[in-house]
Amino acid sequence: MRHRQIVPGALALAFTLAMPFAAANAQTVLNTSVWVPHTHPLVANVTVPFCKDIEGATQGRVRCNLLPKAVVAPPQTFDAVRDGLADLSFTVHGYTPGRFALTDAVEFPFMGDTSEALSVAYQRVHDRMLAKLDEHKGVRVLGVWTHGPGQIFNTKRAINSLKDIEGMKIRVGGGLVNDVAKAIGTVPMLKPAPESYELLAQGVADGVFFPKEAPVAFKLVPLIKHATYVPGGLYNVSFVMIANEAKWNRISQADRDAIMKLSGEALARRAGKAWDAADVRGEKAMRDAGIPIVTASPQFVAEIKSRTGGLEQAWVDKVKAKGVDGAAVLRAVRAELAAAAKK
Repeated sequence: MRHRQIVPGALALAFTLAMPFAAANAQTVLNTSVWVPHTHPLVANVTVPFCKDIEGATQGRVRCNLLPKAVVAPPQTFDAVRDGLADLSFTVHGYTPGRFALTDAVEFPFMGDTSEALSVAYQRVHDRMLAKLDEHKGVRVLGVWTHGPGQIFNTKRAINSLKDIEGMKIRVGGGLVNDVAKAIGTVPMLKPAPESYELLAQGVADGVFFPKEAPVAFKLVPLIKHATYVPGGLYNVSFVMIANEAKWNRISQADRDAIMKLSGEALARRAGKAWDAADVRGEKAMRDAGIPIVTASPQFVAEIKSRTGGLEQAWVDKVKAKGVDGAAVLRAVRAELAAAAKK
């Protein structure tokens, strides 16, 4: 039987012709780590649809692989993405105290009543004034946002004044809320959100500072006995969606451009809308369970303001060392919020 000889030139030509087809069908998989339950709005209503849109926008060339569990504990998320243990995730800036300073700009009391407005304002100011300072060095930032206005939930008593909350052990997520908690006389406990149920169930914590969605998201409704809503929020928490830089750079420029159209303000608005909707569901669940809810009176709000009023100036002084005009940043955030309110 005769064997036909394949000349080297023909082989090279065949390989060359095949290359464009292979490149066009190459797929980049973003291993996506999340540290809240997959039913949480951050996953079900932000990360999953964001990933679905990425796959669609890149015609399947980039897709996410949502891992069944987080690759590390929540406070180690930033480093895990930077070092390639995961390719995509979100994190809370305050989970690593001292690492981020500029992100506190949106965490002060009384910033607003919706996540969407504050998140979009935050993203715009981040793009214009904060991104160039590179606090997220080592990763690719895809978007920033805040959760809904932070409120007070506890297992002890109704909170109608600072005297009622004084000395309570309160779970907080870190960042500026830690300073707020101290300022109003509580004992803050810096713990990741998923640990909240255990802390309350075991009596280690007397309460939690959370947005309205959290009693449902973390199954706290059976444990919470009282809620106090603070108009404008007692605090906010800053989030960021990040990607591994090396994996990001392996994506074609055209596909990176497509992903960035889904990121930034579009992602901030998506996250904000998801959180606002979750807050509505959370409040309904609280009311359906018959949990007493009070809204902080003007007198109570004035008490909080008197205790926390110095936090902004302290932050302005702190970021000045980084060459940042903190007062200008705060003015910019509030200007964006005021503009959004007029629409």
